Amino acid sequence: MNTVLAIGMPSGVEWIVIGLVVVVFFGAKRIPEIARGLGKGIREFKDATKDIKNEIDEGGKSNK
Repeated sequence: MNTVLAIGMPSGVEWIVIGLVVVVFFGAKRIPEIARGLGKGIREFKDATKDIKNEIDEGGKSNK
């Protein structure tokens, strides 16, 4: 059981190390661009899943 917890989410210090590695690799100027791109991708994914759910719901209503 303890080994499962060791593989879990990073703690506070680990997040700081991850953040420093990201800044070193990408630079401080590129991080906002990466975050914007990630946000747009997540938004497009949510919109696509919402459209698919609506199509499924409409298809179910027309069959009744």
